[in-house]
Amino acid sequence: MSPHSTRAAAASGKDGEKAPKQWIMGAEAFEQRMPHHNGIKELWETRWKFPCTKSLYPFHDGDYEDFAPIFAELIEKHSNDATSPAYTEAFFPVAEGLVSSGDAAVAAGKKHAASILYLRACAVYRIARFPYITGYPIVNDLAKWKAWEAQKAAYLKAGALWESPLQDVIVQHVYAIGADRDKIPVYVRTPSSKGPGEKSPVVILMTGLDGYRPDNTVRCNEFLKRGWASVVVEIPGTADCPADSADPKSPDRMWTSLLRWMGKDGRFDMKRVMVWGLSAGGYYAVRIAHTHGSQLAGCVAQGAGCHHFYDPEWLEKAEGHEYPFQLTPAMAMKHGFSSVEEYKANAQKKFSLLETGIIQQPSTELLLVNGTQDGLMPIEDSFMLLEYGTAKHARFFPGALHMGYPMANESVYPWMEKVMAGVRD
Repeated sequence: MSPHSTRAAAASGKDGEKAPKQWIMGAEAFEQRMPHHNGIKELWETRWKFPCTKSLYPFHDGDYEDFAPIFAELIEKHSNDATSPAYTEAFFPVAEGLVSSGDAAVAAGKKHAASILYLRACAVYRIARFPYITGYPIVNDLAKWKAWEAQKAAYLKAGALWESPLQDVIVQHVYAIGADRDKIPVYVRTPSSKGPGEKSPVVILMTGLDGYRPDNTVRCNEFLKRGWASVVVEIPGTADCPADSADPKSPDRMWTSLLRWMGKDGRFDMKRVMVWGLSAGGYYAVRIAHTHGSQLAGCVAQGAGCHHFYDPEWLEKAEGHEYPFQLTPAMAMKHGFSSVEEYKANAQKKFSLLETGIIQQPSTELLLVNGTQDGLMPIEDSFMLLEYGTAKHARFFPGALHMGYPMANESVYPWMEKVMAGVRD
């Protein structure tokens, strides 16, 4: 574990933690540049082909037969720049064909088959819009934004066919100030077993840097199996999120608006509200556990980076780790910086939950989950959180990369069940 500043210095807020002399993942792993960064051929063959055959992240809801010919074409044309229109548009014909097949299945009364086809289309559009999109303050990539809009449209078609249908809801951001926008888009699903007037426990799912509202079917289905509703929302600086990405306090205002709406909506048991933050969303799960802890039963922060992640030394090497494309340009834009250099120089002081004093406050129940070899969000951040504020829960997976996959979810759901069951009326 890295050496930490003294408790007195931390409490004063005058001295943050220094970067560790040696990262827990080890010098070899820290220094390595993974081969998938060498081009689209290496990305497919060394990083993406296997999870694609198993329909695992980022190919969940997808089918290998849809992707294999697309990547064969990209490799043949040496389309190594994922930010180019040529990369993005290579996915459109397959995705559009799947949507058309889904429409035909609906017309034939084959709802289940149609849902599968629409979700396959969504997966294709997802990879088309990788690695990152945002509409704040302006759309960053028109071709990828087209894929994003098409993915949402296909997902809504699928969600309309489910037993617990998907609801596309616009929440008024009543606490918006400054450059915040005034509407919060969320996806809501509630258990079909609940009758009129019955309230459900609910999970607010905070998405990440590249996974957004239409990318969480499996998790939301797991919530429904347990009788829980879900509210899926994007984090500042990504997709449709209205919060001012350059303002570290903008998420606090957004969560206040969201929780206010949930309380007034009438479908949610507001004594049993949990949060699960994924990857970059893990930062916001840690933050909300401290800023809104009295309104929450518990939070899960999976793959969270909150201080050491912003260290320039870490960011320099993380560029070559497991993220499929360049990490820092997306992170700089996500945090409202105009350049990578500006981001590296200023992000830690501005956004660190240690530097800003957030983690020195009391928090609700908080579970930290990650792999010890995470090359994106250093495990040091999770260890650091154990030393501040309210006692935390933690499950770290030796040897696992970012998020602690594939073992992590087996620990998360039982913990959430225990927290939900422990709430007193």
